[in-house]
This record gives sequence, structure tokens and C-alpha cells, in this order.
Amino acid sequence: MPKARSINQNIPAKLLPDFRNMGTVLRIVLLVNGIALLVALSQAASLADMQSSFIQASALMQPVLLCGLLALYALNPVLVRVKYWQGALAVAIVATAITVMIDALGGDLFAAPNDFGSFRYVRHALVSCVLSFSILAYFRLRVLVLSPAKDAARLQALQARIRPHFLFNTINAVLSIVRADPKRAEAALEDMSDLFRMAMIEPQELVSLSKEVELARQYLNIEALRLGERLKVNWDTTSMPPDALIPPLILQPLLENAVYHGIEPLAEGGAIEVKLYRHDDDLHLDVVNPVQVHSAQRTSGNKMALSNIRERLSLLFDVEAQYQVDRDADHYHVHIHIPYVKGQEHE
Repeated sequence: MPKARSINQNIPAKLLPDFRNMGTVLRIVLLVNGIALLVALSQAASLADMQSSFIQASALMQPVLLCGLLALYALNPVLVRVKYWQGALAVAIVATAITVMIDALGGDLFAAPNDFGSFRYVRHALVSCVLSFSILAYFRLRVLVLSPAKDAARLQALQARIRPHFLFNTINAVLSIVRADPKRAEAALEDMSDLFRMAMIEPQELVSLSKEVELARQYLNIEALRLGERLKVNWDTTSMPPDALIPPLILQPLLENAVYHGIEPLAEGGAIEVKLYRHDDDLHLDVVNPVQVHSAQRTSGNKMALSNIRERLSLLFDVEAQYQVDRDADHYHVHIHIPYVKGQEHE
């Protein structure tokens, strides 16, 4: 089984953006062009002057941006292994070198009317270096803002708390069968122990999908003690890649939400549909549960857990992750779509 992988965003090297992530590339392109447009606007005396200044800057900026992103894409596996300051310095050096090289190859094409001698190369190199560090500072700040380190209280509330009434109900359910079925009671206590052990581990780990499924099944086994035949779960894992790595406690909170908001309010209970599959280079998680028709919304305590899932997916995968919720008259459907990260590739 693949080992758990650290995604601790407080480790300096991890503060560097993933230059192979579509969201990262899009943010860089928009930020660089936005800054260039702002500079042109601040120096312009008219709209035509601003347009002329931006076009002049873009003549050099766009080739540098394209070549720089391609170079960083190729160097990304190396950058993720070095210290943050080393990676940041490498990014700035690459961007500056590409700027000077393209500027030199372009000759007078990239020269401004007031440029004299070789100072333009120094000016363009300095601008490229400052812009590189500014972009890296933005991504560092974004990681710190979204990082579980900053939201430790909320993340710990997700992982270290299983609703108190769940704990009490589990203990009561175990007590009710401890004499009649001691083996089942023992298995339930072992499942609860594993569930809380997982909740107490370092919250910034990637775990194998098979481990996450095992944990979810243990949780459902505990809920089945008190719900009995009212709780049915249909698993579809025929196309599930067991070696995939995902953030921990993604699936279990979804199932907890399905039980609490879907199964418990229904006197006759119902079935939760869980489907895990890989399609091309993407991993899909589907959880569907029945809902009570025209029911009032129950306590929204678990919304914090679901919101936390969204934040962690955004932090890890940016725009490459999708979290979609659909509800109709009879069902509540959560669909998560993330890149397929193979465990062996991260050994």
C-alpha cells in the first residue's frame, strides 16, 4: 500500500506553486498581464497612450511569459524537492535569464523610444526579477491564507470531533449488544478506535484511497449498530484505483452528512449510493443519499466539515478540483472531481 504523503503547506518547499497545475498557470498569466496593464494605466496620459504602452510591453512580456512557464513546467519536479528560498531564487533566475535572452534576440524590436545602450537589458532584468518575487509572494500568501495551519481550529474540529451524540450513541449501542453479541461489540469498539486514531493524526497527509474507503466502511459499521436495517449502503468500486492518493477524511464526512441529513430523518431509512472511479487522469467520488420530501433543514453543524473539504481541495488542486452539489425532490448528490495522483509516483 502506498505510504501516506505529507502535503504540509508550512514546509517551505511546498509554498512554491505547482507550475504544472492549470490553475497556477492561469493565475500567473492573469497576474502578469494585470500588473502590466496597471503600470501602463498609471503612466498613460490618454487611452491611446495606455494602449500603446501596454502593446509595447506585451511584445516582450508574452514571449517571456510563455517560455518561462514552459521552462518552469519542465523544472517543476526539481523545484518541489528543494528548499523554498532555493526554489524561489531558481524561479527568479529562470525568468530573468529568459527575459534577457529574448530581449537580446529581439534586437531593437523591444527597445523603448527613450532606451539608450544596454541599460534596457538591466531594466528588463530587474522588472522580471521583481515581478517573479511578487508573483511568488502572492502564491505564498494564498497558501498561508488557505492553509490548514491557519484554519487549525476548524480542521481539528472536523478531524478530532465526531459529533458528541455519535459517540454517545455508539457507546450505548455497544452496551446493548455486549452480552448478546460480544464479538460484534468488540469489532465496533475497534472500528471506533481506528476512526478516532485517524482523526488524531497529523491533518496534512495524503493517504491511499483504499485506506479512506476502509475508514468510511468502519464508520458506517458503527452507524449500522443503531440504525440497523434502516441504513443501506451500495458501494460501486469496480473502477476505483486503490493506489490513488487523496486528502484524508474526504469521504467519511460526506457519508456522515448523508446519514445525519438523509437516513436519520426517514422513518423507513434508505440507501446511500457511493461510487468511486477513475476516468482518464481524473478521480471521481459520488455520494447520493435520499432526503425527506419538504423537510426542514436539520442542524447545520456538518456544513463546517463540507466547507473544509472545499478549502482543502482548492488549496491542493486549485481549479483542477471540482466540488458539485445537486439536490432534487428525493435525493442529495455530492460529486467530487480531482486529479488522479498515483501513489507509486510519489514514493
